[in-house]
Amino acid sequence: MTINPFKWLKRLLIRSTLIQHPIPRGIWHSLMHQARIFKGLNSVEKAHLRELSVLFLQNKNFIGAQQLQVTEEMKVAVAAQACLPILKLGLDYYDGWHDIILYPATFKVKRRVTDAIGLVSEQEQLLGGEAWSTGPVIVSWEQVKANLVEPKRGHNVVIHEFAHKLDMLNGVANGLPPLHSGMIRKEWTEAFNSAFSHLQFQTEHGLRPDIDPYAATSAAEFFAVCSEYFFRAPNQLFKKFPEVYQALSLFYRQNPLRRLTE
Repeated sequence: MTINPFKWLKRLLIRSTLIQHPIPRGIWHSLMHQARIFKGLNSVEKAHLRELSVLFLQNKNFIGAQQLQVTEEMKVAVAAQACLPILKLGLDYYDGWHDIILYPATFKVKRRVTDAIGLVSEQEQLLGGEAWSTGPVIVSWEQVKANLVEPKRGHNVVIHEFAHKLDMLNGVANGLPPLHSGMIRKEWTEAFNSAFSHLQFQTEHGLRPDIDPYAATSAAEFFAVCSEYFFRAPNQLFKKFPEVYQALSLFYRQNPLRRLTE
């Protein structure tokens, strides 16, 4: 049997990183105990998530904006949530960029907006997170902490922004990430387009939306918000949009509904 030297070296480097840069036991156990998003994971999944988080922390650079002091606890909290979507996919899905910027709270950005008659104006927006295609992920630590301590049903800013990163792997964010072999693109687009149109109809006609109405703003936001619900409120997503849930289950190779019953 021939051993690929590059794969052997990669495994050796990974093993060395895991040994030399472990996440402190107290920080990890506290996060797993306090944060609801990790409650349904079994011991094997938690162990794998911890390893992914260690490698993530060694591959990414955390920057505190507006003089925010980024602690080890903060880094681990972000890393663990960011690695949950790629638990069965691998860290390679986050290749090609390095920086994670943490703001103390929501932050302001300026955007050029074109109105219905073509006039362009500059508007200021208040954001809790943002993801750039080959650049950083930016999140509000205030929102990250709130999602861990007092989570709002179906909301998680880290999952949302990292879902955008996955969406951007094959170009601009458009709600269609690179699908795995065996997944049928037509089935994905039909499931998402139908659910997206339904949500838009609800928001346009003043009806109570099935999920966060922000998902109706674009196909990219629909994918990101549905990813939040997939991990934070899988029962609601499955009840309202079962085809979308099934498509995400195939993409993420996970079934969070199972975790609710175990």
